[in-house]
Amino acid sequence: MDWINDTLINHSAIQATIILAIIITCGTALGKVKMFGVSLGATFVFFVGILAGHLGVNIEPQMLSFAQSFGLVLFVYEIGLEVGPGFVRSFLGSGIKLNAVGMANVMLGTLLAVGLAYALNIPMSDMAGILSGAVTNTPSLAAAQQTLAQLGVDASSAALGCAVTYPLGVVGVILAIVILNKLAFVKTAPKHPANEGAKQPYAATFLVKNPACDGMMLRDITKLTDTKFVISRIWRDDVPADTPTGDSTLKLNDHILVITEEKYIPQLTMLFGLRDESENWNREDINWDKLDGKLMSRNMVITRSEINGRKLGSLRLHNRYRVNVSRINRMGLKLLATPDLRLQYGDRITVVGTAEALDKVEIEMGSKVEALKEPNLASVFVGITLGLMLGYFPIIIPGVSLPVRLGLAGGSIIAGILMGAYGARLRLRTYTTRSANLMLRGIGLSLYLACLGLLSGEHFIETVMRPEGLLWIGLGFVITFVPVVVVATWCIKMMKMDVGSTYGLLCGSMANPMALSYASECIEGDSPSVSYATVYPLSMFMRVVLIQLLLLLLI
Repeated sequence: MDWINDTLINHSAIQATIILAIIITCGTALGKVKMFGVSLGATFVFFVGILAGHLGVNIEPQMLSFAQSFGLVLFVYEIGLEVGPGFVRSFLGSGIKLNAVGMANVMLGTLLAVGLAYALNIPMSDMAGILSGAVTNTPSLAAAQQTLAQLGVDASSAALGCAVTYPLGVVGVILAIVILNKLAFVKTAPKHPANEGAKQPYAATFLVKNPACDGMMLRDITKLTDTKFVISRIWRDDVPADTPTGDSTLKLNDHILVITEEKYIPQLTMLFGLRDESENWNREDINWDKLDGKLMSRNMVITRSEINGRKLGSLRLHNRYRVNVSRINRMGLKLLATPDLRLQYGDRITVVGTAEALDKVEIEMGSKVEALKEPNLASVFVGITLGLMLGYFPIIIPGVSLPVRLGLAGGSIIAGILMGAYGARLRLRTYTTRSANLMLRGIGLSLYLACLGLLSGEHFIETVMRPEGLLWIGLGFVITFVPVVVVATWCIKMMKMDVGSTYGLLCGSMANPMALSYASECIEGDSPSVSYATVYPLSMFMRVVLIQLLLLLLI
């Protein structure tokens, strides 16, 4: 029986791997079970970990710390990598509003904690730990402990307060989402597209009636307006013309097919003269190849590393092959094919031209779908390394005694966003398939939750049995649950925000990746992940700062 002790009891790398694998397997299986019509998914990995920790199961501390940290970093980095391509546009479009609401949630929870501390005569050192656990923010606990040590105050009770409130802090946000999903006003709330704020391509036809356009070349017409558009096809006397290029000219009564953004349709109508609404060019079932006998459209995939990071206009596809790139799809995000758009490895582009020209362009783009299946691990670990360095970079704030750091998760999610948005400019192949991204996220989250459960379960019962244990748990749940429900109700009812973005920003402001995983299962599209990534860094930063100011001012 020695081999059983060696593999399941005695601390070793094998024992740690087996224990974590068993916890994740059992938790994943239980997560598929629905109770009252609700399945909590990966949450059960956390619960199984708590049970295992309570029963005395443990692994080597350094191995536990490594697995927990690596799982969290992998999870949040892959979120950042996925939302990176559309993050900048989303941030400029709605990021300020999302962060403002996230800050409101942070402030509401902090003020509620201070009010409860004074109302129930709880030492602020204890409340700092309760607040850190309720909002599942271990960096704020570390900052609180350092501040208390500098003030000469015992910090052990803060650690206990965080340990006892952390489990319900994790689950409290999920319970709030479950309850909100059951409310009628949430079900009827407007749903916005997942890539809100992006340059969504929109196809429309116009009849050239503006005399100013008669005889003008397309390159000169584009200078008449700031509106960005691509003329995909021209029909003259109901006969299709050659592929439009910058040298092509328009004549009165030409029919033109334009790819632009829907918001620009009024300006383009004024520019060309008359919009032809007899055909809906945005239907999914349109056969573009049958629009005329000479031109075809073909979807291609960029799999040549030489194209990665180059601007579309620099390829001069117009002049060299007399083709037009009308649309670009980047990890599910539809983009308008403007000349200044930088192409990325894995982009799917729609090209219009003759069959012979399309064959040549396809060779230049690569268009080898099987190449996308090869994981590019180098860029993943380069990004993770940058994220860790960024997370531990000290940020000095006047009036705050300790430097503030974004920590493992904060630095990693920012690195993921930057790699996803700008990695191509450094000629880095950051592309991963959707399935690979979900797999890495799932592995990271499961490792993190299993380790967190083991760590929390080891002393959970004995902490609860302390005289103040149940009170701390109740206070922590109030601090978690009440602000989330209040802010969510305000966002959906008063601000008319979509449910996915609301849930995502709340999960981000509460630093709760498990709740994000549950919200993503409830909402179609990636709007929860986008808003989570938008508010997470600033919320993490503010919670670390606020906990120090709270102790410095109120003790």
